[in-house]
Amino acid sequence: MIELWLKLAFTAMAVVVLVAYWPRYGWRNYLWFSDVALILLVPAMWLESALLASTVAVGTVALELFWTVDFLYRLVFDRRPRGLTGYMFDSGRPLWLRALSLFHLPLAPVTLWMLHVLGYDTRALPAMLVLGAAILLACWAFTPPADNINWVHGVGGGPRTTRAALRSLLLVMAGFGLFVWWPSHLVLSLLFPAAR
Repeated sequence: MIELWLKLAFTAMAVVVLVAYWPRYGWRNYLWFSDVALILLVPAMWLESALLASTVAVGTVALELFWTVDFLYRLVFDRRPRGLTGYMFDSGRPLWLRALSLFHLPLAPVTLWMLHVLGYDTRALPAMLVLGAAILLACWAFTPPADNINWVHGVGGGPRTTRAALRSLLLVMAGFGLFVWWPSHLVLSLLFPAAR
């Protein structure tokens, strides 16, 4: 159902990005939801797993679309303040490294195309709630607040006390669940046929 050339091309892209990121950013960078999506889409393609593809879709399609709009807006209108895609315009980072981050652009279309081919598996929402909670906990426990991966250490400057940090983590978990994953599940279950 999924063409071999697409499996090979996507796998090659994922390997190049992940291998190139390791020495620059380290393993913790792979905890970003976008990187998790990139990793999970490889077995989703090879196994033709509707559950894996649907879980990636619930977890990241909305975020990837937001990243794409932000990037294109900054590119077209020459706006380069800090923010979600500000690093893409940071001349202090090597151009080749920034170019690798263009992997964000095909993530949502490829994921949605996979749902078109494989169908949407409604077990994706509970799967993403469990996976997302585990990723956010790992970010909170193993990443420095300065990296603020998936915003678990707070938006902006981040919390200053342990109590504030824990409250921030719980708010981020609830926020992703209520405002990203649940609405994504509802929209995807309406747009795509049920997985076979």
